[in-house]
Amino acid sequence: MSEPIKTKIDGHVLEVTLDRPKANAVDLKTSKIMGDVFANFRDDPNLRVAILTASGEKFFCPGWDLKAAADGDAVDGDYGVGGFGGMQELPHLNKPIICAVNGICCGGGLEIALSTDIILAAEHATFALPEIRSGTVADAASIKLPKRIPYHIAMELLLTGRWLDAEEAHKWGFVNEILPADQLLTRARELAQMIASGPPLVMAAIKEVVRDAEDSKFQDAMNRVTKRQLITVDTLYGSDDMMEGFRAFSEKRDPQWKGK
Repeated sequence: MSEPIKTKIDGHVLEVTLDRPKANAVDLKTSKIMGDVFANFRDDPNLRVAILTASGEKFFCPGWDLKAAADGDAVDGDYGVGGFGGMQELPHLNKPIICAVNGICCGGGLEIALSTDIILAAEHATFALPEIRSGTVADAASIKLPKRIPYHIAMELLLTGRWLDAEEAHKWGFVNEILPADQLLTRARELAQMIASGPPLVMAAIKEVVRDAEDSKFQDAMNRVTKRQLITVDTLYGSDDMMEGFRAFSEKRDPQWKGK
């Protein structure tokens, strides 16, 4: 059996493809591999942006592999260093991730997508949180979704398990762009290269500030930033890159970012 995760690198961009026919469901082994992949992405100074997508045209990911569970994979088993799907609980993941949803995205698959920073969807992509229908809770989605889209819409999706198409997902704001299927990866790669050309220390600071502020009062979060209590902010404020940005602006040229 081939490896369930395929990776390739283009410059500063890592492309990660979930490849588990027929539906790209995630079992414990796959989740652990994804955790290792994203931990290596986090720790590799040459990599600045990741793209997550899946093989095939029908499924992005339906979440947990119920067949594997029936064969002994425990639902509360060891998902690896990043939790289910490799990134949801991975500490200090301060690099941007783009998700290219190429088909059905539901349950834990939608929770994985919600863990990324930008979501692009093929026109035929569909989304749902059907856990309610099988008598369980979409735990990560119950935490994340009401913070991403209007509360009442999030609760409707969680309590009914109904499906929505890409247009409605875009309407409620958890999909950034909808694209023809044959243009999905092209756009994801274009966007990744554009982001990768920016200042990596600033991107890291943005991700940590946003994450830290999610459950904080405004002034408390601002104090942590201005007092340089966040590692990425402290690194940025003392960096050569920050001075390079000032110099480039003054000299009317493009900055040369080194991530230092």
